[in-house]
Amino acid sequence: MRRAGFTTTLRAVAAAGALLLVPAPAVAADARPAAAAGTEVTISPVDLQGPAISAVDVTVKNTAPERLRSLKVSFAGPVGWAVQPAERSVDGSLAQGQSATAQFRIQVPEARAGFRIRTFTATATYRGGDGAGSATGTRSQRTGEPVANIAAAYNAVAITDESNTAPGNYDGEGNSFSAQKLADAGLTRGAEVTALGAKLRWPDVPSGTKDNVSSAGQAVALTGKGSKLVFLGSGVGSGATGSATVFYKDGTSTSGSFGFPNWSFDPPNAHGATLVASSNGRNRPSGYGNAGIAYRVFAHAIALDPAKEVEFVVMPANANVHVFDMAVAP
Repeated sequence: MRRAGFTTTLRAVAAAGALLLVPAPAVAADARPAAAAGTEVTISPVDLQGPAISAVDVTVKNTAPERLRSLKVSFAGPVGWAVQPAERSVDGSLAQGQSATAQFRIQVPEARAGFRIRTFTATATYRGGDGAGSATGTRSQRTGEPVANIAAAYNAVAITDESNTAPGNYDGEGNSFSAQKLADAGLTRGAEVTALGAKLRWPDVPSGTKDNVSSAGQAVALTGKGSKLVFLGSGVGSGATGSATVFYKDGTSTSGSFGFPNWSFDPPNAHGATLVASSNGRNRPSGYGNAGIAYRVFAHAIALDPAKEVEFVVMPANANVHVFDMAVAP
């Protein structure tokens, strides 16, 4: 059995299904309190080196003048991770500034390869205190490392040469952008693309090779500080939307939703996107065709905390969102 390290505000000793309060050191700086409720709920670090049973402490602090009473605490991890007990009760009440800690045990499975983010949630229900009746705290921990850059995450072929269209399969039906027609629109291999205040780069790879990310929650390293994160891409179908999460070097994160219109036929501003370039026709498995129909590339952005340095980005979990590049804009 492996036990995770942790720091708490008050240690709680299990006794006959309740908890006895005993003073202990202050809460660790990396524990995250609930953002909205006055009552703070924090979760200790979780030992993710499974298979193991890890001990986890949930600390509840009363920040209000009124005493907090009838406190019950529950804890949950990722789907399928067993937790014991399901809930703990705290005897007595907490004065302003006082804390209580409930300990849980969670079954951690064997570690799997690749980058993953595990999210843990604790909920306190109570009477008195701030009067809200409940408060929630979360903790996210990651295993593995993001890929080095967006080119390392490329997993689909969107651009082919008109002399060899067979490798393309942008839309699941073997169709792709024409490299020649994209060049006519200014999108040549490795070209700089300015959009929504960001300087982006068109894929610098040969035609007929992987050149974009069909989004599936990939974690991609990225550095920079600015007001927004700009994505360069296009959609397949009319539902190419999703949420991206930006993680900063201080361990915090923000999320934002964005989307791209279908590469053809959708209004060019669908989902709030901005048109970057239009190419004439497309490559089909049988060769170039559909002349006179525009196949397009767009930009969209999500907001960043301008005071924080970006560390990596987790892409949306929607394979219809195709991204050629992304960059931080001032």
